[in-house]
Parts: sequence; C-alpha cells; structure tokens
Amino acid sequence: MVIAAFLCIAAALGVVLWDRRKQNRILKNLEGMLERAMDGSFTESDFSESRYSALETRLARYLQASELSGRRLAKEKDKIKTLIADISHQTKTPISNILLYGELLGELEQEPEGRRYLESLQQQAEKLRFLIEALVKLSRLETGILAVRPKSGDLSALVREAVAQYRERAGEKGLFLEMEGEETIALFDEKWTNEALCNLLDNAVKYTEQGGITVRIRPYELYSCIEVRDTGKGIPEEEHARIFSRFYRTQDNETQEGVGIGLYLARQILSEEGGYIKVASKVGEGSVFSMYLPRSVR
Repeated sequence: MVIAAFLCIAAALGVVLWDRRKQNRILKNLEGMLERAMDGSFTESDFSESRYSALETRLARYLQASELSGRRLAKEKDKIKTLIADISHQTKTPISNILLYGELLGELEQEPEGRRYLESLQQQAEKLRFLIEALVKLSRLETGILAVRPKSGDLSALVREAVAQYRERAGEKGLFLEMEGEETIALFDEKWTNEALCNLLDNAVKYTEQGGITVRIRPYELYSCIEVRDTGKGIPEEEHARIFSRFYRTQDNETQEGVGIGLYLARQILSEEGGYIKVASKVGEGSVFSMYLPRSVR
C-alpha cells in the first residue's frame, strides 16, 4: 500500500512537472512570436496541424492586415495633406484680390450707403480669410501634417513678443496691456505656443471694453503657466466647458466678430505639447485663461 501510494504521488508530481514545463515552453514560444512581431521579423515557422501552427498563421494574417491598413492610412493622410494644400492655395488668391479691390474702391468717392456696403464686404472677406487660415492650421495639426515639437526654453521672450503684437490694438481701445512675471523654463513649440497665446490675447482685447489685460508668467513644480487676465464682462459658469468646443460662441458675444475656433485651437495645441488650458471667470469680473506647459519630459 505504501509503495502504491508513493508511486501515485510520484506519478502526480511527474504530471505536474511535465504540464508546467509544457506551459513554460508555450509561453516562451508566444513571447518569441510577439518579440519578432514587434521588430518586424516575424515569419511562420511551424506548418503542422498543431494549435501553435494555427496561432502563427493567425498572427501572420493579423500583421499583414495591419501593414495593409497602415499603408492605406498613409495614403489617406497624403490625400488629406494634398487637399488641405489645395484649399489653402486656391482660396488665398481670390480672397486677397477681394480685399485689394475693396481697398481700391474705398479710395473712390462713395455714397454713404455704398460705403457701408463696402465696409461690410471687407469685414466679411477678412473674416473668411481668418476662418480658412484657422481651419487649415487646425486640419494640419489634427492630421499630424504639422507636428508640434516642444523644446526646453524660456517663456519670457515668447510672451514679450506676443504682448508687443497686441499692445497697439489694445491702446486703440484705451486699454492697458501689461506683462508680469519672471524668466521661467518650459517645454514648448515656439510657433504653436505663440499661436495659442495670440488667440487668447485676441479674445481678451476683443471682449474687453474698459480696464485692460495682464499677462503673467507663473512657475510651478511640474508646469509653467501663462495667465491672460482681462477686465471684460466675463463668461457664465455654465459655459466654461463649452467655450473650448469647435465653433462655439457665447450668446453674449454673437454680435462680436469671430468664428469660435481660437480657443479650440489653443486647447489642441496645449494638448499636443503635453499641457492643458483652463478658464476662471465670473460675469462682470473678467476672465483668466491659463496655459500650462510641462517643465520637463515626464
């Protein structure tokens, strides 16, 4: 009896060890398949009727389908890139001509009613040009045609340049435009970050009638922040999340010139850079838009 029990235990241990060894061999084979799949060197090596051979065949089909899908995606991206370039090129000339002829007509004597129509025509043409340029930029950014390439640098020079672009426009409305803060390091793409900041400054000047705008740079542990604070009429709390949507405009601002894409574009740019944007605003007290950029690679 003792010998029989010992033999049973030994047989059971043998089965367990054999099964474990088989599982380890299967896992090792699967790991090898995945590694070869990741480095692009995978080929079928077992052409038997085993389950391992069937798995190899399925993985090979999957990789072939993925490669085909990747090639199709690349072709579609090239088509989109060509389409965007064509739209940009084909619309730039006629819009520029409309604006030019509008300026030439403005130099001629006009009846008051005709001058109003001419001014309206120029405003709508300028709005159309801005819309097309914004949509082209956004499309290039979203499709990866123009990549955002953040680099470590000081934000002061970028903010100073952007503020200088809008100081004259703010002065024409009787507004002050100030810059505060210290030199602060962050990871950012200079061109695209300037685009985002200028969108915020454009809105601040546009929707502020008294007081002015303060641009402040703030360093934090993980992020560097650019604040754009205005003394405008503010934004209702229930609209804070929606203002970053494409083409969204608050009801109070429908009479102002704009297409509702600037904040959406700014949010997309900050997201591509590894940062984010937020707003704090109360009706009658102005708004603060804050752009957060990472200080280092995480």
